[in-house]
Amino acid sequence: MNPVATADLTRLLFDGRYEEAHKDISELLLDPVFDPREGLTMNEAGKLAYERSRVVHGGLERPVEILRDPWRLFALAEWPSLVDVSTFSLLMVHYNLSFGTVVEHGDRPELKDLFDELDRLDSFSPYMATELGYGNNVAALRTEAVYDAASETFVLNTPDALAQKHMSYSGFQDVPKLAVVMARLKADGKDHGVYPFLVPISDGTRLHEGVHAAPCPEKPVQGLDNGVTWFDHVRVPRRNLLHGDMGGFDEDGTFRPSSGNQRKRFLRAMNRILPGRLCVSSSAVGAGRASVYIALRFAAQRLTNAPGRNDLPIIEYRSHQLALFTALSKVYAMTLLLNHAKREFVAAPDAVPAELNHLISITKALSTWEMTEVIATCRERCGAQGIFSVNRIADYGSLLQGLVTAEGDNQVLLATTAGQIIAQAGEPEPSAAPDPAGRDLGDTAFLLAALRHREQELLRAAHASMTDETAERTYLEAWNATMNTGLGMARVRGVRTALECLVEATEGASTEQARTALGLLASLYALTEVQRDAGWYLARGVLTAAQVEELPAALDALCVLILPHAETLISGFNLSPELLRAPIAADDYVAAFQHRTGAYGPAGAQITTGS
Repeated sequence: MNPVATADLTRLLFDGRYEEAHKDISELLLDPVFDPREGLTMNEAGKLAYERSRVVHGGLERPVEILRDPWRLFALAEWPSLVDVSTFSLLMVHYNLSFGTVVEHGDRPELKDLFDELDRLDSFSPYMATELGYGNNVAALRTEAVYDAASETFVLNTPDALAQKHMSYSGFQDVPKLAVVMARLKADGKDHGVYPFLVPISDGTRLHEGVHAAPCPEKPVQGLDNGVTWFDHVRVPRRNLLHGDMGGFDEDGTFRPSSGNQRKRFLRAMNRILPGRLCVSSSAVGAGRASVYIALRFAAQRLTNAPGRNDLPIIEYRSHQLALFTALSKVYAMTLLLNHAKREFVAAPDAVPAELNHLISITKALSTWEMTEVIATCRERCGAQGIFSVNRIADYGSLLQGLVTAEGDNQVLLATTAGQIIAQAGEPEPSAAPDPAGRDLGDTAFLLAALRHREQELLRAAHASMTDETAERTYLEAWNATMNTGLGMARVRGVRTALECLVEATEGASTEQARTALGLLASLYALTEVQRDAGWYLARGVLTAAQVEELPAALDALCVLILPHAETLISGFNLSPELLRAPIAADDYVAAFQHRTGAYGPAGAQITTGS
């Protein structure tokens, strides 16, 4: 391992912000409270996540300060899930979704007591938007808050089972909860659309009067108190409406919404979803990096048999290299894509243009899907050891199942984004296919041109499909005929952007080894993506038949070149066996596993690798 090259890679992976934004959060997780605990019930595991969340809160600056610095928020999203996936969920809901909504729309003197209660984490704040009957269609939610001018209160009510709040953390009644509840504001006989309200849920001993909750069924690994919550004519003080610049009350007590339509006000009320998508992606790529780190460290030690010998590390096998080095290339590509999206978001905090919205949505969908695949690959390549929670990877797999749905289900999110891109594109010009003659399959510039060509041609095909007037169709029929092409276009746009980021990082490396290693990863990532759709590229003359046949050998050849750099590449993640506490990531995984299991030999002595 080359420490200078490692430092160079760390700089690129953390966008030069490791010391200022990440280091203390990473070090905080070395606290013994984050040591693995076995034999806990799901409720005990959930209570432990609340305890750990308080430790994180107590070890850092206040939430309001973290929210002022998006880089700190993104870093907070990246690390805790490496040692407890439930702690990540609690922190992000409280910090970003709930308290972020309060800071954005309710930072005014009459709410200071409630503001401070959440800032001090005296109460946790569930975010109650999704309803049982409406899923992602939050704009159609039916929980209602009817204003009673005589008492200057809102009457919060759940009209039927379809309107029950779903998945919010409401199950533990002995944890104080002050929720942000999205409800339909009705005043003077008018429906003004969806607004956020601060609603006390529990006082640490019981649910408040009129608030009802039932626990959701158990989920693998995560023992949090997800529940179904409903309200029976709960009185909420007028001041608890988080109206921000979306409206307010006149002196005579009349509610006046801001100008614009309900849709615009709803999007303003839900504006923490966008940084939330970057937080979700941060957790996903963090878990992906940790999975690759664990799997490659284990692969360097795990001995297997080979012709003429029985002590060959499994990483020497090309099949193992291809699986894990491809995962490594995806982790680097997604990390750098995410860094790009974060920079663009931070540069435009007040007005988010459509292009940035598209970038963030594509980044969220692509990164969580890719890391789902990376984690599954790493789990399998670790064999039986990958099954144990103490080795982390299986838990990360459970985390990703939630992340692909959180802050917008990936399929829905990507389809919506694709539809917007197609509608805004006009009629795209045909794209000239890059000439494959004499091109090396490891040539990243050629592969990038191929991806750009596919993106443009899929966009052109989708636009043509949506505007086809040769047959009478409803909009739904036209979109259904276009959707899968649109999804493919949006995905390859993300892949193309990620490759551009990886190429840029390669060019920006300051050491020769980092530059060489990143260049090899860029070629492997690009070639893997081109192989994914090799038939399409062949049919359009972007690849020759001979090149398609050469793809497997070209991928293997890249693995041979990457192998000497693998340790340095994962060292750039700034992870350690001490942080992850995964036995198979230890310097001596056998001794670490023995220590964890208490495995002893026949005479009572602990077995060692030399025995």
